[in-house]
Amino acid sequence: MGGFHSNLDDILEADMHHWYTKFMRESPSGLITLFELKTMLDMNGMTEEAGSYVDQVFFTFDMDGDGYIDFVEYIAAISLLLKGEINQKLKWYFKLFDQDGNGKIDKEEMETIFKAIQDITRSYEIPPEDIVTLIYARIDVHGEGELTLEEFISGARDHPDIMDMLTKMMDLTNVLEIILNGQQKKSVS
Repeated sequence: MGGFHSNLDDILEADMHHWYTKFMRESPSGLITLFELKTMLDMNGMTEEAGSYVDQVFFTFDMDGDGYIDFVEYIAAISLLLKGEINQKLKWYFKLFDQDGNGKIDKEEMETIFKAIQDITRSYEIPPEDIVTLIYARIDVHGEGELTLEEFISGARDHPDIMDMLTKMMDLTNVLEIILNGQQKKSVS
């Protein structure tokens, strides 16, 4: 994984023309649709949660809401994920978790995203319910069962173990690598 970070860092620092050419080779229309993203990620056989997660990632990357990820949005997303400030990343994580867009994350929304991440990465070390229980026990200071953006950011910043867990769980470098290389992920039978 570390090697991949330097690979993307090198590409981001490389000539933008080269980067644009590579993007256009993988997406000749200059736009990535949700269907194309799911095809790139080989979503066949994935759970409904995994599909929801990819939808949510797509809509979060689609910053202007036009139904496509264009080159500028793509570069902005990669740049944010790899080089963004902690607060920027936490805001992005929050937007990803807040599936209904009501400005709060409830336990079910967070658990759904963690289940989906585990399904996509095929890493099931810690049950999502345990992760969510830990996060809410530490961060939900008012015990409401919901987190606002402010609670989420300050809670993650005040608890390095939570921040570390979020960073590891929300690491999308494997998704970016698949898109970058234009390869479909091999299904594990």
